[in-house]
Amino acid sequence: MSPTVEGLHHASAPVLAAYSYCEAVTGAQARNFAYGIRLLPTDKRQAMSALYAFSRRVDDIGDGTLAPEAKLARLEETRALLGRIRAGEVEEDDTDPVAVALTHAARRFPIPLEGLDELIDGVLMDVRGATYETWDDLKVYCRCVAGAIGRLSLGVFGTVRTSGLDAHDAARAPEYADTLGLALQLTNILRDVREDAANGRTYLPAEDLAKFGCSDGFHSDRAPAGADFAGLVHHEVRRARALFVEGYRLLPMLDRRSGACVAAMAGIYRRLLDRIEREPEAVLRGRVSLPVREKAYVAVRGLSGLDARTVSRTTRRRSL
Repeated sequence: MSPTVEGLHHASAPVLAAYSYCEAVTGAQARNFAYGIRLLPTDKRQAMSALYAFSRRVDDIGDGTLAPEAKLARLEETRALLGRIRAGEVEEDDTDPVAVALTHAARRFPIPLEGLDELIDGVLMDVRGATYETWDDLKVYCRCVAGAIGRLSLGVFGTVRTSGLDAHDAARAPEYADTLGLALQLTNILRDVREDAANGRTYLPAEDLAKFGCSDGFHSDRAPAGADFAGLVHHEVRRARALFVEGYRLLPMLDRRSGACVAAMAGIYRRLLDRIEREPEAVLRGRVSLPVREKAYVAVRGLSGLDARTVSRTTRRRSL
């Protein structure tokens, strides 16, 4: 497709270089995410890469080795940079390519940049060592670090009107995007339970851990003695599946390629969830992942629109 058709004639050489940097960061560090955004047209792919690169910067501060006080300072510096981006104060020749790309993307698309403030808030919770007593408590964190990303992404994707979709349904698109983000984050939490424990973090709700005898945590490749670890995992898997079902209602509201992107990313995580459900203790032995060929299959399935059509049919049946 020509640059004129994709709108690239609006981007200067410094902006295109900034986007190239963000796409390189995304390709190197976001394997699952990168599979989805490959399906987008150039302008949306660039914007999503800019969002990812900024989000990656925030996450890296939280996950890094700096002292907590230094992390807090860096996060507030990043929030100040976000303020400059929001105000359109970053020039095209700025030395920060992520800021340049995100500033351009925010002019090109109606991206709700306050979602990145929420992401910073969520990482601040990590730095301060927050723990979560209930699922309602954990949802606050998940909405900051993942639900907000869903809503930011929706600003890039936009929505379309389809048959059977009324204005009320369309107005719920941000809610569905948020819910899908929660589903992805809960899957992440299950996948990374051992890694997080090694870093001194516990995300699963304390009341769930107590219910299944897992309050001692996960510090080896075996479940705690006397714990019903499989029961805990299956409980959280059911919760994640319900979130996926609700979040998938977003798909018919997106254009074909945006829907394919979301279906690919969500499909990869749903398959990870299937693997975790089949073998719960695998998450204690290492990171569960999908082979490249399976990710490629999920991407092709998303591009076919099969998931979106299935959701549309299910939604229409429920409304009858």
